Amino acid sequence: MSEHKTGSEELAAPEIEENVKEPPMYKVLLHNDDYTTMEFVVEVLMNVFNQSIIEATGIMLNVHKQGTGLCGHYPYDIAETKVDTVHLLARERGFPLKCSMEEE
Repeated sequence: MSEHKTGSEELAAPEIEENVKEPPMYKVLLHNDDYTTMEFVVEVLMNVFNQSIIEATGIMLNVHKQGTGLCGHYPYDIAETKVDTVHLLARERGFPLKCSMEEE
């Protein structure tokens, strides 16, 4: 009788060690200004960053008192999209709200 390999034996490959590197993360920040309302900042934090009203209010107070507030940590593409979304919503409502991202 001849030796016959099953399909699973033929497909089995030696284990390859891969060095998978996590993508860099970016902090998304809101910046204080003298015109954007606190209510709008809370609205943005809830709708764009999925914050609860309590978390959004805390971040808004940081923006108001310290000049900036941390909205979250995201990979580059997501952070960039969130920054663009904040700017679009702010312009639509007539606010100069600034949002930025920084690599961690």
